[in-house]
Amino acid sequence: MERTEKASAYLAGSGSAPEVPLDSFRVDKLNVYVCSSRQQTLKVAAAAVAMEVRRLTSERGRAVGVFASSPSHGGFLDELVKAEGIEWTQVIGFHLDEYLGADEDSPQSQRRFLFDRLVKRVPMAEFHGLRGEAANPEAVCANYTASLKSRPPDFAALDLGENGRLASINPNLCDFNDPAMVRIVELDETSRRAISLTIPAIMACPKLFLITPDAANRRAARATIEGEITTACPASILRTHDDAHMFTIRCR
Repeated sequence: MERTEKASAYLAGSGSAPEVPLDSFRVDKLNVYVCSSRQQTLKVAAAAVAMEVRRLTSERGRAVGVFASSPSHGGFLDELVKAEGIEWTQVIGFHLDEYLGADEDSPQSQRRFLFDRLVKRVPMAEFHGLRGEAANPEAVCANYTASLKSRPPDFAALDLGENGRLASINPNLCDFNDPAMVRIVELDETSRRAISLTIPAIMACPKLFLITPDAANRRAARATIEGEITTACPASILRTHDDAHMFTIRCR
């Protein structure tokens, strides 16, 4: 692992980043910030994302982001909506995945999570949800792909699954060269399905933030950082991205 000061310097420029990680280093191209607790991980990650949103809206008048909707991201979004100086009326949002068949009122809906934790709390310019309940999910994939192409995301705030997945892309389905941007995927042996952004769609975002604040994901975090870059751990591909940042609690 190549140790670097870049991680700490990056956070120091956030203006509202009150806490410094325990450690920061680079693995291949991935910048890693190791924090002392779940809450510190959430605060440091939110400060970094807020800084990027402020930069984008100041320089370009618009910021386009993709947001995860796992339970571990609830605290991150709580911190993000409290961040000062974000012009939310200049922010456009997308999200990573949605269960097939779920409408926005379903308890398990990923859209509902983001509506409750983000969209209803700040005056976003636009939010584009994946319509899991649509009668023609293939058309949803095509339409969402068109929306992503018309408003290319500037960044993505990602979650990490216990098996190293990104979005709904589990190891058994992972394709680092998937030609699609959005597709229908099988989630597990119970035949649950989801509509999900693919790995190439995620990697196309100029800046990536992987936020993994929970102890349950330490094994996946270690595999992302220390293992081979392989589809057996989809998140490991972030080590090839030119501007990716991982926020985690101590892995050992």
